[in-house]
Amino acid sequence: MRRIAIGLGSALLVSGCASGSGGTGPVASAPASNTGFRAPQVTRGSTLDSVIGQHAASLSQRFGEARIDLTEGGARKLQYVSDRCVLDIYLYPLEANADPVATHIEARIRQGGAETDRAGCIAEVERAAR
Repeated sequence: MRRIAIGLGSALLVSGCASGSGGTGPVASAPASNTGFRAPQVTRGSTLDSVIGQHAASLSQRFGEARIDLTEGGARKLQYVSDRCVLDIYLYPLEANADPVATHIEARIRQGGAETDRAGCIAEVERAAR
């Protein structure tokens, strides 16, 4: 369990810095306020807009039960799979005391783990959920 938590923490830290492929890079985050809250960078791209900004309940309704659902502090990672790809969706609160929403997406091929098109993987995972 400790190994999973360390992995999640590392993944969440790295995902906040990475923009991945497809679409434009992340939007700059807002400066930290005196409350210590720092808004996350949000990945943008027209093919990702149907996922970015969604709450976990909406994502579960669309993609089914997540294969992995990890929470650390205010951050959350949901992982969905199809026969060909793995979709990781990272959720962070956009403001202090807010519920986390999808702010970053990563997609990779199941065999070998190479990065793949995020929009294509979203469509595959959605088809697999039906």
